[in-house]
This record gives sequence, C-alpha cells and structure tokens, in this order.
Amino acid sequence: MIVEMHCHTSEHSRCSKVPAAELVKRVYEMGIQAIVLTDHHYQWSHEELVDLRGGLPAIFCVLAAQEVTTRDFGHVLVYGAKDTIQPHHMTVRDIREQYPDAAIIWAHPYRDGRIPSPERLLDPLIDGVEIFSSNHTIAEALQALSDWHTHKFAAIGGTDAHAYSYAGTYPTLFDHPIDSIAGLAAEIRAGRCRPYFKEVPRTGTTPTVVKEITVGPKSARMRKQMIVKTFNTIETWRNGKRTHDIVEQLCKHGFHKGPYRVAKPLGWNTHTLCLVEERITGKSLFDALVQADSHEAPKLMEKAALWLVRLHNARLELTPKEEFLELEPDRLHHYLAPFVDMRARHLGRIRQVFDQVLEREIALVRSRPEILMQGHGDYHAKNILIGRVEAGKPEYVAVIDFHTSCQLPRACDVGTFLAQYPNMFFDHRDVQRNAPPELFLSTYLKRAEGLEDDFLSQVDLFKARACLSILYYLNKVGMVDSENFWKILVEAEKSLTSIEVSDLR
Repeated sequence: MIVEMHCHTSEHSRCSKVPAAELVKRVYEMGIQAIVLTDHHYQWSHEELVDLRGGLPAIFCVLAAQEVTTRDFGHVLVYGAKDTIQPHHMTVRDIREQYPDAAIIWAHPYRDGRIPSPERLLDPLIDGVEIFSSNHTIAEALQALSDWHTHKFAAIGGTDAHAYSYAGTYPTLFDHPIDSIAGLAAEIRAGRCRPYFKEVPRTGTTPTVVKEITVGPKSARMRKQMIVKTFNTIETWRNGKRTHDIVEQLCKHGFHKGPYRVAKPLGWNTHTLCLVEERITGKSLFDALVQADSHEAPKLMEKAALWLVRLHNARLELTPKEEFLELEPDRLHHYLAPFVDMRARHLGRIRQVFDQVLEREIALVRSRPEILMQGHGDYHAKNILIGRVEAGKPEYVAVIDFHTSCQLPRACDVGTFLAQYPNMFFDHRDVQRNAPPELFLSTYLKRAEGLEDDFLSQVDLFKARACLSILYYLNKVGMVDSENFWKILVEAEKSLTSIEVSDLR
C-alpha cells in the first residue's frame, strides 16, 4: 500500500499554502492509496477527516497524525497519539511514555547538511527515520540512503508537502493494507514499510558503482530519476567531479533543455564519494538506429551531427588549453602498450600508425592552438541518447560521458564518430546502408561555422587516432584475430594515406 506520510494544510499549518481538500484530492488522483495529514501540533479529528473525504472511494484512506517539535530530536512525526500534542518542549522520551502505542519518526534529520550518528539513527526511542523528503537536497537524500543501507534502521519517505504542486512526491510503501492510524503505527513499529523508490545497479568496467535510482510514482511532478556514481577513492571522485563540473557549465550555456542536451548534474557528496546526474529516459543512438526503419534512421543520424555542431559552434573554453597536449601522449601510449607487451603479430603496423598520429597531432596543435575548443572527446553512438518523446513534446538528443572532454580540435570528435560508427555497426549492415556515416559528415559540414581549409585532413588524422582506441578495445575483449580488427587497422592506415595524398596537392 502506497501512503503519503507527511504533508501540511493551510488550515492548521501557517507554513502551508494548500487547503486540505485540495491536498487529499491531488494525492488520490496520483494513484496513492492513503494520505496522512501531519500538521504542526495539530491532529485532525475523525469528524473533520470524514468531511474531507468528499466523494472519494472508501478504499482511499485519509488519516491524521502530527509533526511535533522536541528538545532532543527536533522535528518528529507522531502517528497514533490520542491527542494533539501541545508545543511545550517535550522530549521524544516524554512522547514515548505518554503514548506507548504511537510510532515516532525522525523528520528530515539530514536537512542543512547534518549527518546523524549511527547511535542516533538506531535510538530505540524512535521507530524510524525519514530519508526522502522535499526538505533534503539530492546529496542529503543520498547520504540518508547510504546510511539506511549501512545501518539497517527502519525508514520512510515523506514529501513534507506545503503546496499542491509537489504533493505525493516521496510516499512510503507498506507491506500490508492499512485502514486506521493505529494500524499504520503498528506497521511502522514492526518495520514493515520503506520509502517508495527503485534502485537498480548498472554494470560497468571500472570500480565505480553506478546505480539508477527513481524516487516517487510516475504521476509525481517532481519525481526524481537519477544516475548515482559512487567512487572507491577520493582521487577517482575528484576526476569524476571534474566531468561533473564540465557538464554543469554546459548546462549554463543552454544544454539543459531544448533539442540538444546533456544529463543535468543534480548533486554530489564528498562523504559518500558520489556524483548524481539526471537519468535520461530514452535509448542510445545505437539502439535507436538498430530499431529504426529506412525513413527514421537518416533523421537520427542528422540529429547526432547537429548536437555536435551545437557544441562546436559555441566555441567554449571550459578547461585549460594546454591539457590536450599534456594528456594525449599518455592516452596513445595506453592504446599501444598491450600490443608491445604481447608482441602482437601486427605490432609493427600498429606502431607506425601510433607514431604518425602522435607526431601529426603534436605538430597540428602546437602550430595552430587557435583550433582548440571544448569537445566531447569520445563522441559515438552509445554516448548519444535519444530522449523519449513525452505527450506533446518533440524528441531530443542528449549526450553523456564527458570524462575525456577537453579543449581539442573539433575534427577529433568528428573523426572519432566516423571511425567508431562502422565498428559498432559491423554486424548491422542495414544500419550503415540506411544511415551512412557520410550523412553525419555532410550534415556537420553544412552547419559548422568557420571550418579550417584542411578540416577533412584533420578528420582523417583523428579517424586514425580513434582506430587505435578501437584496436585496443578489440584486443581487450579477445577479438585481435577477428575480421573487424583487421578492417580497423586497414582503415587507420587508409586515413593516414589520405592525409599524405592531400599534403602532396
């Protein structure tokens, strides 16, 4: 049973702007099955609750409890007291002794950055802790969630609604049906309840723990859908925070809404070493293209190109200019190292590609630093998301994974996409036929502003660079003898040959 556990009415809480009747109706319309009014030091009578129900079905339960200010725990929610508790500086022990059958929940204890001690969270005087609340920031709620997982105390969600717009956002799920405040108190005290949310682990190739967390029902206007990344060291967290900050800056430059977006940063917490971002509801460009028909596929490819045009035309400088040349040699050596260690059959050819790419990149950037601008760094079909269409709203494109973003030649992003595309869709020839990579390039060339005369030669250079990263990956997953490995190696050499031919013209 889903219950809204914490809300205030304009009739009996000066801080609230919503009348009780509107609050009750709103929660009912959301599909929540019960509401508990918890005004400050006021408990609605049975007769008042009957009047509030109006014409709502009997199956929807309207109950009353109260929020009480105490000397020792601050605000607590008291469910099942027989009387309205007056504000005369009681302690939780006083309430417990006076109303032994009531359930007492510590309200929004993480508010204002507080982190309660385990001893307080597990204090036998209280029956549970409110971990999700509109009075908690995202970071505070995740700290509360982490503590709940660690210390195993009883917990609820409580919206603490003071207005119509966000009522029902953080309800609580009970294991059994409830039809009275006494029954609700008994279920809380037995620990047969938890916040209404979903937590799904996602797999990855790094020690970073990634989870999808959704808090609240679909009908909640302020429902939170988040990706939470928890790092294993402060150093890796700081690297993640760098990415977080870049995306935050992109949002300030218009990528927070509209047809071209990023996953908005929602918060971070140094205590739990986590970073939180918006979860984009939709599918990757890869999945969308695999499922698209010959009419839809070209449109998707054009949208992917236009997102990149939008970024590059902005000519942003969010990270230091010198970073590209500082990091690039180590990145390329990382791609080469496994082939050197294993004395790979194709090592000589791979090393030639490596040497030419690194030499040409350094020469290009040193001689023309003005071509550097903020790029993505790993632009490919699995990092591009097609936002799900909502009623009356168009599709949008969002891009994720900015961990290699820096100021770089914009040809780097274009070349990376063009190299990765045939590799990713190696087994999907119909996709390559319906949405050829040439369409991506032609769309980009038409809309990009102020392209350099040798831009296509730069694209070939960075296609070869991306091929090195693909070869590294194929070797890592045991495909060094595959047809695709050979095809990528030849493509890298072909791209570099195209540059040499262009140089002779």
